[in-house]
Amino acid sequence: MIDSFHRPIKSLRISLTRKCNLKCLYCHEEGELRSAQPYEISVAEIAKIARICHHEGVTKVKFSGGEPLLRKDLSEVIKALPPFKDVSMTTNGQLLEERIGDLKGLDRVNVSVDTFNPATYKRLTGGDIENVVRGLDAALEAGLTPVKINMVVIDGINDHEIGDMIRYVRGKEMVLQLIELMDFKEHSELRASNLRVIESTLEGLSDKTTTNTLHNRKKFKINDAEIEIVRPVDNTEFCMNCNRLRVTSDAKLKPCLLRNDNIVDARGIDQVSDAHALEIIMKAVRRREPYYRPRPIDGAYSRRKADTY
Repeated sequence: MIDSFHRPIKSLRISLTRKCNLKCLYCHEEGELRSAQPYEISVAEIAKIARICHHEGVTKVKFSGGEPLLRKDLSEVIKALPPFKDVSMTTNGQLLEERIGDLKGLDRVNVSVDTFNPATYKRLTGGDIENVVRGLDAALEAGLTPVKINMVVIDGINDHEIGDMIRYVRGKEMVLQLIELMDFKEHSELRASNLRVIESTLEGLSDKTTTNTLHNRKKFKINDAEIEIVRPVDNTEFCMNCNRLRVTSDAKLKPCLLRNDNIVDARGIDQVSDAHALEIIMKAVRRREPYYRPRPIDGAYSRRKADTY
């Protein structure tokens, strides 16, 4: 499956539910719109989409939410998948220790941890950081590695804790991902930290620096700790190399996190033929367009949002 910008689709990101047991101040809800009538994607719909996409060359799938661990049938969802090369999940970690036995077939997990300070964590999420710490230990013990810690870096709130987070992952099968705040909420009290400055500082401390060419992400090795910078905002390389197709919790195909005007309804896709199912998926693929991309202006290039948004 290749879109009109010659980008092959290699990855699925499937939101399993809108339900969540936290109230993170910065949550972008996977870019989903609230449905007039609640609908949660079924195991059969997930299995059909996954099987068709796997047959067409998709190699990776990542589950998200809401909080995916709130799906009581999560083990059935994982069992229904075809043999992808990489199956992962992003979770807030609150139920990770409790549900670790239901994750057989998962290769690894990403866990959202913006801080280990109990008061700051409570302020940002409303949750208990101790549950997350136990979940991280359980994930390491279960071999769901490398465990990626997703830290959204917020100015004046947790940016001073980056050193502590680096020390936590040091020597463990973990990767610390420093993620740029994507503020979807108007008049938010949160401000993004300048990751370019942080990136420059880490580069000066790094024993080894590499660059992920797919999304132009820099990765640093500092004293046996691995740190990666994720800057999705106004990043033409990030968008121009995107190989992901999103599936929403209400069974819609979403070509781009930042747009809602090109969504394709896939509800009931398990009830149609494989040929019809592929056409539904290809409709979404054809609607894919980089949200940020270079535009020629008088012989030069500038970063511009897609005109259709």
